[in-house]
Amino acid sequence: MDTDTALAAGLARDLDGAFEGLVLAHQDRLYSIARRFIGDAHDAEEVAQDALVRAYRAMAGYDPERIRALRLRPWLATIVLNLCRNRVSRRRSGAPRPLSLDLDQDGASLPEPVADPTAGPASAFDRREAAERWASLVGQLPPAYRAAIVLRHVDGLSYPDVARALGKPEGTVKAQVHRGLALLRSAHEAAERIEREEMMSA
Repeated sequence: MDTDTALAAGLARDLDGAFEGLVLAHQDRLYSIARRFIGDAHDAEEVAQDALVRAYRAMAGYDPERIRALRLRPWLATIVLNLCRNRVSRRRSGAPRPLSLDLDQDGASLPEPVADPTAGPASAFDRREAAERWASLVGQLPPAYRAAIVLRHVDGLSYPDVARALGKPEGTVKAQVHRGLALLRSAHEAAERIEREEMMSA
């Protein structure tokens, strides 16, 4: 029995007693999804907290069998993404805020950088600058592509779970991830080309 299956079983038996376990198991990933989708740390924290409150209220109205059958990761991801979309549509600033997202050229999540005692400050600066560049590019993607990429390559959900979270067919999700990654690569190459041209003309 995996952790979420055991957690769902505990919630079905005693929602109040087991809910703290759900919070501890999922609060960081919900914050991470929100942070990468909407970009603002304060907004992301509020969204993650609101998602947990809404999850509790929803489960309080479910019978134990329905709670036991929940696939918690995609279910919670659906809640947090809906809240993110609502927050973004209310904000309507027009300009995406910076995101925190490390992606390699194929769009796969990179591990957290490990401190290298032999590397100097310039190396750390380059890594941070690259991460910020990718984050900015992800923030400029259309929301459908951004959501699919964040859930697949940041949160690590399987394609079937991303499809459940987004309420879309798996084939559509795969196409959105593929198209989103292609847009990211194109935007990254264009940004690098502009940077080279500016350096040559300086």
